[in-house]
Amino acid sequence: MKRLGLVPYAKGLALQRDLVDKRRAGDVPDQLLLLEHPHVITMGSSAQARHLLLPADELSERGIELHSAGRGGDVTYHGPGQLVGYPILDLKPDRCDLHRYLRDLEEVLIRVVGRLGLGEAERREGLTGVWLPQGKVAAVGVRVSSGWITSHGFALNCATELEYFRTIVPCGIEDEQVTSLSRVMGRDIGVDHVAPLVVECFGEVFERVPG
Repeated sequence: MKRLGLVPYAKGLALQRDLVDKRRAGDVPDQLLLLEHPHVITMGSSAQARHLLLPADELSERGIELHSAGRGGDVTYHGPGQLVGYPILDLKPDRCDLHRYLRDLEEVLIRVVGRLGLGEAERREGLTGVWLPQGKVAAVGVRVSSGWITSHGFALNCATELEYFRTIVPCGIEDEQVTSLSRVMGRDIGVDHVAPLVVECFGEVFERVPG
């Protein structure tokens, strides 16, 4: 597991590409990158332009970058106070199932929320991510490249500035609220508090703790 702090989105993409190549070649073991991004909106392979509620120039004026992500899913926001996880895993030989991988990532986050004393975290039928009664608390969007090597991953709203989500239709899901652990718990729950729980729960679900 590597804690990387605040990483520009473009740098995060380049780092993932490099690690995917190295993992495929067997030069590095499985990795779990935990980090935050500066304010950025990312467009997945299923993103629709209408889910971006402000033009690119206005986003730029507000200090929000806009990037094509190279992952599955629609449009989402990343920013400070949100814990982003990028697992670089070789799913061979026994986990070559994209649906199972998505559900496993959700399970990690559901367990993290449970460890914080919030037992109501759940999936939504036909959707990807994790919800609390107050709204969606985590997004999941992945890429699985040749050789069953994963990249991208999940974003858990810890102390995220939720007003930034008003610039998009998060994950293309209309009429859904987005929330954070801090808002639900009524106190600041930062990424430094949550990251060790993510590592612990990731190790349980995937039966390994990546480097």
